[in-house]
Parts: sequence; structure tokens; C-alpha cells
Amino acid sequence: MNIIVEYNWELFIITEVLSLISILLFGVFRYFFSKPRLSMVFIFTFLLLLILEVLLGIYVYRQTGEFSTFLLIITVFVIYACTFGIFDFIRLDRCMRKKIGRLRGVELLSEKDYEIMKRNSNPKYIAKKYRKFSLIHLVLFVIAQTIFWSMGTDSIAEIIVYLTDFSWLDEGTVKESPYPNETLYAIGVIWGIVFIVDFIYSWSYTLFPSK
Repeated sequence: MNIIVEYNWELFIITEVLSLISILLFGVFRYFFSKPRLSMVFIFTFLLLLILEVLLGIYVYRQTGEFSTFLLIITVFVIYACTFGIFDFIRLDRCMRKKIGRLRGVELLSEKDYEIMKRNSNPKYIAKKYRKFSLIHLVLFVIAQTIFWSMGTDSIAEIIVYLTDFSWLDEGTVKESPYPNETLYAIGVIWGIVFIVDFIYSWSYTLFPSK
């Protein structure tokens, strides 16, 4: 094992800290110094650091040959950054421009920004958006779980048995589960819990729009 594999967690933490610093510097130059072009340098730095995390994960996997907890964490971070993280960042950027603009006594939002904010405050739009996200999550979840289970079972009949009897969850071991190894078992179970919570939360906007 070389030094990169030995200190993979330290390298990941350093990369995350640098990513956070890049986002903070982006905000400082964009909101306080009114330097939008210069602030984009720090966004590109953040993207570069994200790519380095991906390369780090690939390198560690090639050296160890196993999908460890470290790789799971990197995968979660990267997937979030490339999906929901983008939308969260856009919302945060708009919110910061609104609040800091008020503090500085300047207008940092455009007419389009106000239209989007008004639309995002509409309960019907919010409910529709979350229904869409929940269905996308459902499709991804089913596809991933199907792949995991197919790796740990020998036939469709065996999969059906697991689907109709979830007593294997009570055992809490990969041996009694449809997963091929401990790592995928942990991913599958944790993802299942997250999926259920997220699905209920997303549809709560449809069932209880006023809340």
C-alpha cells in the first residue's frame, strides 16, 4: 500500500476543507466585493477538487480492489454534489444575494430571480417538484437494488422469496440477505431507510400542502 492509500481519509478531509474554503471565497467576492467573474474562479476550484476526489476514490479502489466505507462516503459526496447539491447551491446563492443586498442597500437580484422565488413559494409547484424528485429517486433505487440483489442471488424465484418475506432484515447479517457482500448490504439497507424517509417527506407536500 502506498502513501495515498494509507492516508486516504486525511487527503479526503483536506480536499473537503479546501472545497469549503473555495465556496466561502466565492461568496465573499460575489456578494461583498461585487466581483462575479473573479468569484467564478473559486467555483472552478471547487469543481477541480471534486474531480480530484473522484480520482482519489478510483485510485484507492484500483489499489485495494474493494468497495470500502471510504469509497462509499466519496460516492455519496460526489453524487450529492452532482445532483441535489447543484439545486441547493443555486437556492443558497439566491437567498444570500437577497439578504446581503438588503444589508448593503443594493439590488443583487434580477426580475427573473424574483419570478423564480415567487414560483418556489407556490405550494402546488413545490408539491409537483417533490413528486418528480421522489419518482426519480424511486427509479434509481429500484435499479440499484435490482443490480445488488442479482449479484447475491441465483434466480428470479429467489429474489421473489426475499421480496415476499423480509424476515432476513431481522437477522442483520449479509449471509441471510440477498446482497453479495457486507458493503453492498450496508449500502442497500441504509439507502432503503433513506428512501422511505425521503419518499414520505416528498409526498407530504402533496398530502399536506399548507404545512
